[in-house]
Amino acid sequence: MIRVLLADDEAMVRAGVSAILASGGESEVVAEAGDGREAVELARAHRPDVALLDIRMPRLDGLTAAEEIVRTVPGTAVAMLTTFSEQSYVARALAAGATGFLLKSGDPYELMAGVRAVAEGAAFLSPKVARYVVEDLGRDGGRLARQERARARVALLSPREREVLGLVGAGLSNPEIAARLHLVEGTVKAYVSAVLDRLEVRNRVRAAIVAYEAGLVEADG
Repeated sequence: MIRVLLADDEAMVRAGVSAILASGGESEVVAEAGDGREAVELARAHRPDVALLDIRMPRLDGLTAAEEIVRTVPGTAVAMLTTFSEQSYVARALAAGATGFLLKSGDPYELMAGVRAVAEGAAFLSPKVARYVVEDLGRDGGRLARQERARARVALLSPREREVLGLVGAGLSNPEIAARLHLVEGTVKAYVSAVLDRLEVRNRVRAAIVAYEAGLVEADG
């Protein structure tokens, strides 16, 4: 069972997210926080698998809370709950170490899949969030130029590595990629490490962004 810390200053939102996660049968909310400072304290106390954080909260915003949790509770993966109006914060959340970006207005199954993915060490970007990230980054140096650079980097990969990169971009964990490609998990782990090295990126979120930019994953779902 995936243990989740849920932080949002709206009780109704917390109740709805908790119900969605409970309905999936693989996650349980072990602690709830109404502000960022409480979220950090509860993360240290409960050491959950995933901290699911709203961005705008009193006392301490979700981005600062994410930085604190990543720094002080390294075993806890951080995913951000966002709205379209908050997507400008995605770059900062990436820098803070968040590996999941989920829309509050998204599909419930997407929420469950995202929590599962980050709990298993994968990266998960809601398709609409991924589209924003690609478009926003595209403003720096030109979107077409970034796409061409991403395609050039991906061209250095083997066909199997490109396949693995596409699945990383889709938010699949190593066990899920292994099942999809009929490989053992250790082999997938080696492929992922090789992909990160060849792309010269430090984590799966950055690799996922390259996958979107190179057209390996649809970003407009």
